[in-house]
Amino acid sequence: MVKVQIRPNESLEAAIRRFKRQCNYSGIFKAAKAKSFFEKPTTARRKAKLERIRVIRKAERMRRHARF
Repeated sequence: MVKVQIRPNESLEAAIRRFKRQCNYSGIFKAAKAKSFFEKPTTARRKAKLERIRVIRKAERMRRHARF
């Protein structure tokens, strides 16, 4: 759950921006968008597999880059 406490002398707009940023980082918007329409199980599995591959490739690039 995302909570934002308004700091002293902080505007409401700034607090809302912090709230939105925390929601983005926690993945709430992404989860809500994914649940807003039906996705076939095969499509969901395929997307998850592609995401895993993407993360693994990115980690490999970072690992190779860190050596030099």
